[in-house]
Amino acid sequence: MYFWAMLKVVHLNTYDGNGGAGRACIRLNRALLSKGIDSKIVVHYKFGSDARILTFNTNLIQKAYTAATIVLERILAKRYLKPVKTPFSFAWFGRSVIHHPDVKNADIIHLHWVNHSFLNPKHLAEIARLNKPVVWTFHDSNAFTGGCHVRYTCDHFHRECGDCPLLSKPGPHDVSHQIWKEKQNAYNQLNFSIISPSGWMRKSVSESSLMKGKSIIQIPNTLETDLFRPMEQQSAREQLGLPTDKLIFLTGFMPSRKDMHKGTGYLMQSLELLAQRQGINTGQIELVVFGNRNEKDVPVFPFKTTFLGTISNDEKLAQCYAAADAFLIPSLEDNLPYTVMESLACGTPVVAFTTGGIPDMVQHQHNGYLATYRSAESFTDGMEWIINHPDHHSLREQARQTVMDNFSEEIIAQKHLEVYQQLVKKQ
Repeated sequence: MYFWAMLKVVHLNTYDGNGGAGRACIRLNRALLSKGIDSKIVVHYKFGSDARILTFNTNLIQKAYTAATIVLERILAKRYLKPVKTPFSFAWFGRSVIHHPDVKNADIIHLHWVNHSFLNPKHLAEIARLNKPVVWTFHDSNAFTGGCHVRYTCDHFHRECGDCPLLSKPGPHDVSHQIWKEKQNAYNQLNFSIISPSGWMRKSVSESSLMKGKSIIQIPNTLETDLFRPMEQQSAREQLGLPTDKLIFLTGFMPSRKDMHKGTGYLMQSLELLAQRQGINTGQIELVVFGNRNEKDVPVFPFKTTFLGTISNDEKLAQCYAAADAFLIPSLEDNLPYTVMESLACGTPVVAFTTGGIPDMVQHQHNGYLATYRSAESFTDGMEWIINHPDHHSLREQARQTVMDNFSEEIIAQKHLEVYQQLVKKQ
């Protein structure tokens, strides 16, 4: 206990809760604070007003400069990339973090998502000068590729990247290969331990040529199980203005059929197949969508659809999960998506493709349904399985128990503390 009380941890992330990595960082910080750890977050660019989250920008001029580099990097990237929506980060801009007092005073430096002009290879290597244990949670694939965040079937990261399918001018020594070399040079200088939130990510890291010899520990992300919790379904529906006599499928942001990463096209096809299946009463099913900023730029669905818009309040988001009979996520590649964990924590089963870290959370026909990858027919089978399930109450109980047994704050904080302790002892 004395060790825990004395330990100082600083988490570095590009944003304060903007995106899954930011939420994971904040949730881990909360879990560590509950254990009495001196844990702090310092971000590259701060959107919110939470005084507990610190930033490297001490005035408006610095904040404006940071914003400009983030925007400029994304604008310049278009000159090199094909017009696809797969995210890719360059390493043109960066900032030094080693002189920040909380970084200098920390016993453990814990890196999270550090792209968008934050920690490029040069400034990552610089951290080695502090001679402190460094932990890095990989929330996507970028740390071990030549720039992409989502790989799909590309295996160039097994070697030294190059011939990148995302670049407009691919070649053996293209920009992806150059970034790979810069990262290799940085990683040879900076010793760090890798935390992989999922088994899929751990396997990917082990296959990367950049990560040879690195320590990999698998620890999932956590979430607020006191906030994302089961509640009475009928009451949740009434408060949201949803029908109490229909089967409700909930799904997240869907920008268009063309967005391959989110798999929207597969969901659309699956819904159309479901509407055509014998015995399916389309009038007794409703689709509820959260996350869409623009209700005009959405596909036409074969079922009555309610758009809830962007939900920034977690209590209302938990209410949405609790109101649904199942959450649909057609994502084609995801590390350990929070929407799945949040849904299960609220007692709502999940229908998803067998991809990424989703099988670490969804147990087939126990707390949800794992469809065959990229099979709209199989995804439809999953929705029909939910509709015809004989015991929805048990299904909801099993969903909640999965999270409490594997992803609760108490369990995940303890696993991180054990890693920190081992690293401090080695110093």
